[in-house]
Amino acid sequence: MKILKKINAIFLLLFSLIIVFDVKVQAQSKVKRKIDSLINTNSDKPFNGVILVKQKEKILYENIRGLSDIQSNKKLNFNDQFVIGSISKQFTAVLILKALDEGKIRLDIPISTYLPNLKQKWADSVTIHQLLTHTHGIINLEEPLAFKAGSRYAYSQIGFDILAQILENVQHQSFSSLSNKLFEKCKMFDTFHPDIKKYKKLVNGYTENTDGKLVFETETFENYVAAGGFISSANDLAKWNEQLHNGKLLNSTTYQMMITKQPVAIRQHPLFGKTEYGYGITVSDDNELLQYGQTGFTPGFISMDFYFPATKTSVIVLDNFVWTPNDLKKAFSFHTAILQIIKESL
Repeated sequence: MKILKKINAIFLLLFSLIIVFDVKVQAQSKVKRKIDSLINTNSDKPFNGVILVKQKEKILYENIRGLSDIQSNKKLNFNDQFVIGSISKQFTAVLILKALDEGKIRLDIPISTYLPNLKQKWADSVTIHQLLTHTHGIINLEEPLAFKAGSRYAYSQIGFDILAQILENVQHQSFSSLSNKLFEKCKMFDTFHPDIKKYKKLVNGYTENTDGKLVFETETFENYVAAGGFISSANDLAKWNEQLHNGKLLNSTTYQMMITKQPVAIRQHPLFGKTEYGYGITVSDDNELLQYGQTGFTPGFISMDFYFPATKTSVIVLDNFVWTPNDLKKAFSFHTAILQIIKESL
């Protein structure tokens, strides 16, 4: 009788595991069908890029669609490199927080401490914390602050360039060298500062002009690298998420600072509405689904990288066709739709 009970218990356990596995397979198949249907829809403004959805070490979805070079009709490859726009801010924020871990900076003292050659009066009031949270008020190195430092939020690129200058001064290395060492530590061998001329798989970026035609983008690298100019691949960004959010880059205290919603750092995002920021990253817990990440836009490229810590899921979309550049909701329509499909499945 005891043996029979054990056999029944084992049978019930196996049966329940089979049911759970079947549910997961069906859910994954449903996600695949939805995304495939989305990106394969006939359109005069088609999706052109790479999609990767990864949960821990398992790939839940991956797809490539389109061209890396229109003129030569060269198709995209999964390991191709893209300029990732504001996703770059995470790299800069981590380098700053690593310097904090090493005791080389403080976040709450004036940046004139680290940039003594910066002669503007506001250098004696703006802090690194304010640079990280877009609450500094700097609009130009030669102009007064737009508002009192720390009093309000204004999304900024120049603030992250100043962070790169601070890093160079306190670490006595170029920003490109510092970032390259970070990527090597993460085994991100397809990720580069553009000054490190080792990228061999960078795709061409294209922007729709006023005539509705895609043209090769010549201003991709006009942005500050620390704010939006790094080059990466889908696989490398998945590695980044795994390293960053699983305690391999920062100590627990500084990591918590990075992913904590910071007072005043609230933006009316063109895609998501009210959006709250940590350090170089957005933090959302809508519907009790915790999400970290960022979108990126730079001439010729649009990108997205979000991470869901509860399930250790990365959602990455890299695209080198920028349709309707003056309407970001339309330009990011594939990206936001893919993100929503994944959120509904988690």
